[in-house]
Formats: sequence, C-alpha cells, structure tokens
Amino acid sequence: MSTNFLVIYLDDHARWALHTYGNSEVSTPNLDYLARTGTRMDYAFTPTPVCSPSRAAFFSGKTSSQHGVHDYLNVWTPEVNERNWLEAEETLPEMLREAGYSTGLSGKWHLGRNFEPAPGFDYWHELGDVNSPAILHSPWPVAPAAPGGHNPNAVTDRAVEFLRIRPQENPFFLFVGLYGTHSPWRDHPERLVERYRNASFSDVPLEPTHPFGRLSSESLMPETRNRREALAQYYASVTETDEQVGRLLDELDAQGLREETMIVYTSDHGLNMGHHGVWGKGNGTKPYNLLDESIRIPMIISQPGTVLENQVRGEFVTHYDLFSTIVEHAGVEPSSEPHRSPRPGESFLSLLRGDHGSGAEQIVFCEYGDLRGARTADHKLLLRNDSGEHELFDLTRDPRETRNFFHDPAYRDVVAHLQQRIEDFFTTYSDSETDGLRVRELPSFNPEEYWRHPNHDNLWWERQAAL
Repeated sequence: MSTNFLVIYLDDHARWALHTYGNSEVSTPNLDYLARTGTRMDYAFTPTPVCSPSRAAFFSGKTSSQHGVHDYLNVWTPEVNERNWLEAEETLPEMLREAGYSTGLSGKWHLGRNFEPAPGFDYWHELGDVNSPAILHSPWPVAPAAPGGHNPNAVTDRAVEFLRIRPQENPFFLFVGLYGTHSPWRDHPERLVERYRNASFSDVPLEPTHPFGRLSSESLMPETRNRREALAQYYASVTETDEQVGRLLDELDAQGLREETMIVYTSDHGLNMGHHGVWGKGNGTKPYNLLDESIRIPMIISQPGTVLENQVRGEFVTHYDLFSTIVEHAGVEPSSEPHRSPRPGESFLSLLRGDHGSGAEQIVFCEYGDLRGARTADHKLLLRNDSGEHELFDLTRDPRETRNFFHDPAYRDVVAHLQQRIEDFFTTYSDSETDGLRVRELPSFNPEEYWRHPNHDNLWWERQAAL
C-alpha cells in the first residue's frame, strides 16, 4: 500500500519556539505528541532563510542557485505574481500525481500565480490576501468559499475538506501552508495572548544588536518597540498553530489513516524575536545574515510502524533532503535532466527507521543571493562575494556569533577547508542561468533586495505592517 503524505509547512516558526525543542514556556501539546510518536531532527536547516526560496527548495529538491528563486516574492507586484517561478522544475506534487496520488494544497504557496492551481495540484486553496477571498479550485464538490483568506481555521477547514472529499482509493499528498507565526506580531486570539503576557521569556536572550549588519525589514516594524507584547503575540501564534495541528491529527485518526500517513512538520526558515538584537530572518539585517536562529528549523516526522518513535537525530538535514526522503518513501523517481546540475538532497528515510548514520562530516550549505555559507558542528563561514567582508564564527568559543575570526591566523586552515567545501558544493549544485553569484542580472523578486538596494529606507515594510 502506498504511503500518504501530510506536510505541515509553517511560515516563520522558529525551532527554539517549540516545547519539544526545549522552550520552557510555550505550549505545544500536539506537536509534543507528534514528536513522541515520531522522530525529531535536531539539526534541520533551511537552505535560504526567507520564505519563497525555502519553499522552492522543498518542492523542487534544489538550491536557490538551481531553481532561481533567491528572495521572497512580492505578491503585490503583478509581474512577480503572474509568473510560475517553478515552471522549469519538476516538482514533488507533479511527480506524485503522475504516480497516482491525489494532491492538495491549503494555505500559503508564495511561488507565484497563486490565483490558480500550481502544476501537480488537484485541490487548491490558497490564502489570497487580507482584503480578498481565498482562491479555491477543486475537481470535487466543495463547500462555498469563505470570505477573507487570512484565517488559520479556514486553512485547516479546507485541508480537512480535502481529506474527506478526495478519491479514497488513491494515496494522497497534502501540503498545509500555515502562516500564523509570521509578522506582524499582533491580533492573535486574546484567550491565547493573555496566558503569555506574564511569561518570563527566559528562552529569548536579551542581546546587543548583531555587529555584522544594520537592522532592516521586520527588525524595524512597529511591533518590535514593545518586546513583551510582541513575544506574547508570537507565543500565542505558536499555540494557535498547535491547535490546528491537533485538528489535522484528529481527522487522520477518525479516518484510520495514521499508520498509512507520513506526517511532516517543518518551517520555511527560523526567526529572531530579539535574538542578537534582530527581529525577523535572514533579511532582518543588511547585509543579510545566516544566524543560527535564522537558518535552524523544526522538523518532526511521524508515521507509526515506519518512523521510530520518540527518536532524536543529530544529523544535519535540509529541505532538499526532505524532498529526497519523500521521493524515496513514495517510490517515485525524478525525471532525468541531462543538461542541468544534479539535485543535492540525500534521503534520510533510513535514519527515521532507526538506522545508524554514515559518520560523514556534518555540514550544511546556505545561500542568500550572492551570500554563501557553510556550517559545521563547530564553525560557520560566510562568504560575502559583493564586499569581500567575509565572516568566520567559532560556535564553540562564541556560540552567539559575536566575533569574526576570519582574519585570525589560528583559523587559517578552517577557513581554507570551508572555502573549498563551499566552492565544491556550488560548483556541483548550481546552474549558470540561475547562479546566485549572478543575482544582480536576474529578475527582481521584491522592492528591498540587498544586492540592488543596500541602503533601502525600509519604509515599504512599515507600510505593509500598517495594512
């Protein structure tokens, strides 16, 4: 029997903001249950710490320098939203539908042309924007469209609807794009916010501003002026998300599908909520950052009888490794692409089943435009190809990434090793037309790209926050 897949993909849910990852105050009982009945990947990373590129990595199994999405897509710009930014890629839903899966999306897409189903999807409920109804397409009879797209209950309602109306004889792939943890950090249910207003927030350090960039984008939003209220709202959004996860688990249980369904809970990237004095993700500073809070993500996978229960794994994994894991578990094969670079992902299905790791060096590669980085257990190297102001952090001596050891003679060998690893990786896993080193020649993704607007005044973000 084929395995079903339920992928719950959060927007801005930081790894540190879950109880199962060590947060002492946030309440996430359903996600705690999911971790107890499955495997928690302790070192999961996003390849690019901003929304659209990370989603493209998951759906295509490729790096930004391959799929060509290097920053978030400004959906309010027609020339951006009228394009399908993955049209040159064979995506996971396309592969699965070709193999006989019924496929659905409910929630956030953020890869262009949200007003119609992306290739590979049968059922399509995209959240639209705050001033218009959600977009709904289905080959099966559905309930009337609800007014207003930004409603987490509506996203889950439609996800449950898909589970009920899909052809029951087919396996399914359902992508649920919840977004409640995204800024602005306000207007979450008072019943949830109230419980956190007296929290200590001891899991969020009070720190000076990161010394290797000035504050930008979400770091300048009005909500950041009241730290405690912003954190109470964010914690409430996490608990609100947890409630939606519980609804999805209940529906699978009601249909008797838990053992037949691999459930994945992850996020597009991490988030700083005052960590390092920064608010937001990789674009919370200019130049952009690859702080651990920006690149580390939650990744919990559960399937009773297939995935080992209550397991914590320390191997480094990414969104494109998750793509490869689902592909292997589904028993499908990507099409051959003789004129393009190979996918970088490696399936970690055997790790989920409890097998021993390979013992290989644990290293992950990230990029954001022409910024490239490598992180190991002990070090992180950032190569800033525009300015040459590279950074090396010693994560053992300086885990908060406050000192740059790049020019320290004692680290010469570490720098040389990681520089070579970065060069080798992107030589193998990039295509000339979409390479991040050429990002200034590529189409624009949004109005605040650092490589085009290094001194942008950030008023655009404040206008969006006021909508």
